[in-house]
Amino acid sequence: MADAEQSFDELTFEQLLASLEQLTERMATGNIGIEEAAALYERAGELHAAATARLAAVQARIDKLRGA
Repeated sequence: MADAEQSFDELTFEQLLASLEQLTERMATGNIGIEEAAALYERAGELHAAATARLAAVQARIDKLRGA
């Protein structure tokens, strides 16, 4: 994977989402072995968690600006 060594902290939300979409498409083809599928599934979970955390942080900033 092109961004495998790149820290999630260095990726924008959009980059996290694009990486997740690429993994999902690759897994959906069915043209991968079980070991690769498991590794991709694990990576997808990590990307999802990072994207979710990023959204939560942005939502907290918005709430703070609104005075909530």
